Amino acid sequence: MTRFDTYRNAFSNARLSRSPSGVLEVAFHTDGDKLVFNGHTHEQFVELFHQIGSDPDNRAVILTGSGDAFMDTISPEGFDFFTPRGYDKIYREGKKVLMNILDIEVPVIAALNGPVLLHSEYVLLADIVLAAPTTVFQDKPHFDFGIVPGDGVNLLWPEVIGSVRGRYFILTRQQLDAQTAKEYGAVNEVVPAEQLLPRAREIAESLAALPPLTGRYTRIALTQKLRRIVDEGAGYGLALEGISAAEVARSMPAAA
Repeated sequence: MTRFDTYRNAFSNARLSRSPSGVLEVAFHTDGDKLVFNGHTHEQFVELFHQIGSDPDNRAVILTGSGDAFMDTISPEGFDFFTPRGYDKIYREGKKVLMNILDIEVPVIAALNGPVLLHSEYVLLADIVLAAPTTVFQDKPHFDFGIVPGDGVNLLWPEVIGSVRGRYFILTRQQLDAQTAKEYGAVNEVVPAEQLLPRAREIAESLAALPPLTGRYTRIALTQKLRRIVDEGAGYGLALEGISAAEVARSMPAAA
């Protein structure tokens, strides 16, 4: 059984704090500023979400970012898309991280302090999404790198905002501002930046006050469809992403 003290300082890209009532706040960061996502954080977040979900004292969870973005910067450091063993690691982590988020069996609130240009599927697995006015959604890096967006955005955006809108969002690299995302159903509230975390904490504390099994089992009840979607589609989508990455590698000029 996991306890907070065993993992609270274990993750270099997640600052963790917890209120006396059991509201766990997770702020993604790199050196205290906005997160630079790379292959090391890809691996790290698998275990981060596993530890959060394994701690019975967590009663609600807030996910937020640092600096001026929730998640808008990616680095190729630590990724190996272009060898079978390298991509197998990405494939396994990509499947596991989504299920580990769903295995957080207490209400999850995403408090978006700015742009979400990558891994927006993490946000769509939350139960409540609050956004600052500067929040913008886009699936940017996949097509920038020339690879299939198969890591979960392909499953969750059409589910959340509708099939036609979701496919358009991905295929055109559409930018959705916070208000449009709210109108489409991907955001619940647009909140002034200075009120974002207070509002997230207010909601989280009200959920933490529920009887423990009520909060836990409500999260389970509300995410059964998402669990089926992820379980059935994540592996296939990531496999297609890997095939496209192999083609990109094949087209690269040989090293001198």
